[in-house]
Amino acid sequence: MTNAVIPTEKTLLLVDDDKPFLTRLARAMETRGFEVLMAESVAEGVAHVKRSAPSFAVVDLRLADGNGLDVIEALHQARPEARAVVLTGYGNIATAVTAVKLGAIDYLAKPADADAVYGALVGDSETRAALPDNPMSADRVRWEHIQRVYELCNRNVSETARRLNMHRRTLQRILAKRAPK
Repeated sequence: MTNAVIPTEKTLLLVDDDKPFLTRLARAMETRGFEVLMAESVAEGVAHVKRSAPSFAVVDLRLADGNGLDVIEALHQARPEARAVVLTGYGNIATAVTAVKLGAIDYLAKPADADAVYGALVGDSETRAALPDNPMSADRVRWEHIQRVYELCNRNVSETARRLNMHRRTLQRILAKRAPK
């Protein structure tokens, strides 16, 4: 396998609705040589991409006005060689797979520090991750399966509940909670 080409232009779009985190990460990435653009919403992020698609992006998955994957998709369409990383506090396999299919090169759980973000942006995306020391619990596996079906149903709660043979309200409660350990 060959290493992915790292863009020489170091423009970086950061999209996150957590203003203090966004500001800290922007400062940290500027010290690493990036020219940083910040956005606090999907609409703002997509607008930046349409104006001038950056060579790098770090996008939060859940934003107040929608799904950060929309920014990833717009970036990949505008600049296919761009390297994008998805950040989220609601990590699950289904959204990680979707993010990669839409053009993301990595998927990091929050809170991620600047070194981890930088490593994901400029690191070799071809290398394999190490096996986890602690595998997922049965509750986590169940939660991951529900999330995968939810993503496959285009985040339609009623359709997901029907396919899982589960009451819609029960499913809504599960989706509102954080992932089990």
